[in-house]
Amino acid sequence: MKSKLMTLALASSAMVATSAMAQDVTITIESWRNDDLVLWQDKIIPAFEAKHSGIKVKFTPSAPAEYNAVLNSKLDAGSAGDLITCRPFDASLALYDAGHLTALDDLEAMSNFSDVAKSAWQTDDGSASFCVPMASVIHGFIYNKEAFEEVGVEVPTTEAEFFAALEAFKADGNYIPMSMGTNDQWEAATMGYNNIGPNYWKGEEGRLALIAGEQKLTDAQWVAPYATLAKWGAYLGDGYEAQTYPDSQNLFTLGRAAIYPAGSWEITGFNAQADFEMGAFKPPVQNAGDTCYISDHTDIGIGMNAKTDNPEAAKIFLAWVASPEFAEIFGNALPGFFPLSNTPVELTDPLAKEIVGWRGECESTIRSTYQILSRGTPNLENDTWGASVAAIKGTSSPEELGAKLQEGLASWYEPQM
Repeated sequence: MKSKLMTLALASSAMVATSAMAQDVTITIESWRNDDLVLWQDKIIPAFEAKHSGIKVKFTPSAPAEYNAVLNSKLDAGSAGDLITCRPFDASLALYDAGHLTALDDLEAMSNFSDVAKSAWQTDDGSASFCVPMASVIHGFIYNKEAFEEVGVEVPTTEAEFFAALEAFKADGNYIPMSMGTNDQWEAATMGYNNIGPNYWKGEEGRLALIAGEQKLTDAQWVAPYATLAKWGAYLGDGYEAQTYPDSQNLFTLGRAAIYPAGSWEITGFNAQADFEMGAFKPPVQNAGDTCYISDHTDIGIGMNAKTDNPEAAKIFLAWVASPEFAEIFGNALPGFFPLSNTPVELTDPLAKEIVGWRGECESTIRSTYQILSRGTPNLENDTWGASVAAIKGTSSPEELGAKLQEGLASWYEPQM
C-alpha cells in the first residue's frame, strides 16, 4: 500500500512539474519610452512571441521624467521587471555598479556590435558590457527642399557654403534662415556644439584624448566650434533668445524656416507635421575634401535585471534584440532611431535613409561630454549648455568659454589637473 501511495505521489509531482514547465514564462520590460507602447504591443512583441513559444513579454513604461526614480524604487523593493531599458553612460553604469544589471559579455550576440556602439553601456575600462545596444540618433541639419529651390540655394558641404546659404535666406527675407532658440539651452549644445564640433576635434580621436588628459578644452580644436556658433545668432531670427524648443520645431514644420539643426529623433514628428519635402545634410566640413565626422550618439539599450526570476528567457529576448529582425522592425517603426548592430538594415523612410547613409561617408563619434567627463561638479555637460548659449549670444569670447570650461573640469577630474 505504501509503495502504491509513493508511486502515486511521485507521479503526481511529475505531472505538476511538467505542467509548470509547459506554462508560458512572462518577462517584463521597464522603459522610459512610453511613446513607444503601441510599437511594442503591435509590432515588436508579436514578432518575438511568434518565434519563441513559451515566452510572453510585457512592456511596462514609466513617464520619461519619472523613470529613474521609479526604476530605482522598484529595484530596491525587488519588484522591477526582468529587463531594464538602459539610458546611455553614467545612469546605467550606476545600476551595474549597484548590482542591478548583469554583465552580458557571455551573450554571443554582443559580437554583433562595434566598440563605439557598446561604449555607452560598459565599465570605464571596457571589461564588462551590461546592456545590448538598441539604437542611436545622428546629428546634422534638416532642411526645407522647397525653400532651397525657391531661393536658389545649393545644399552646403563646407562651412563657407553653409554661411553663404544662411546669408542668401537672410537676404531673401521670406524665411528665417535657421530655426533654433537658446531659451532651453540644451539645444545650443546638443544640436550646436556637439553637432559641428566633431569635425574640429576629429571625433573619437579628440574625445578620447580629452578623457585621457592629452587634450584640453582650451586647445584650438575645442574652442573653434564656439567661434563658429558665434556666427549663428545673426541667422536665427528675431527673438531667438526667448525661443523654446517646441517654438523652433513649429517654426520649421510650419514652413517659416529653411534649416533646422537637428537630431534624427525629429523625423517622425516632422513627417507628421510638415507639408513640404525635407532633406538633410551632414555637419559641413571646414574645407572641401576634409574627413567628415558625425555625432552618431548611442541613445538606448536594454539589459537584464540581476535579480530576474527568468534569466534564460530574458537572455533569449536580449539575443533577439541583437538580431537583424529586431533591428529592421525597430529602425523602420521609429525612423531616426538607428539600429546599432553591424548588420545593415534596409530603412524605408527617405529622410532616415539619407541620414543613416552618412555612416558610410563619415567617421562616427558620440557627444563629447557624455562619458566620464560630466560626473563631477561643475558638470561639464550642463556647463557646455551655458557656454554654447553664450557663444551664440556673443556674451563671452570663445577663448573665455574654453578657459572657464577647462577650469571647471580640472577642478575635479584628475587627468586634467
